[in-house]
Amino acid sequence: MSLEQNQRTEREREQERKEYALQAKRDLYAHLNTAARAYRVAARDAVLAAERGESVDPADLDAAKDAWADQYSQAQMALVKDVLEVASSLNRALGIGYLVVKQLPSSPDFDEAYQRANTWFSGPLSDGVYLLRVTLRHDLGVEAGPHFEQTRMQMLAALDSARNNLARLLDRARSQAAGPAART
Repeated sequence: MSLEQNQRTEREREQERKEYALQAKRDLYAHLNTAARAYRVAARDAVLAAERGESVDPADLDAAKDAWADQYSQAQMALVKDVLEVASSLNRALGIGYLVVKQLPSSPDFDEAYQRANTWFSGPLSDGVYLLRVTLRHDLGVEAGPHFEQTRMQMLAALDSARNNLARLLDRARSQAAGPAART
């Protein structure tokens, strides 16, 4: 085999390795996006069912939570810093959403609790799942906005702020539900 043939073969192998790595990254990103969306939808559906007075099977929400946890743990080993920052923030946001659903039955003010849950799942958490998707697409080179980084940072800050506010509201509701003896 000539030197030229060896070089061409090596270039072809390198191109195949790059294509394989890109496809693996796409697959990981697609699974992560799917798991995030499914978790959000399962939680929102549980809230809506509870609001209608229907019994809620926790298995669906727990399965979606477990699927997200599996995809997230795999992604933590492969995501670049900026993408991991968004996925980690979304992970915390999904976790607080899980608490929202779990605390609904013991809430002292059901109307307020359902309003809070509906607002969370249709607002900040929905925006967080969207942010993950566009960040993944940006990292793949599919979506390249001129001010993406600035928008990403603003949306990330808004998600973190909303999550922190919701955590404070849940803590307050939990202490109210526990009664005066728990607060002393």
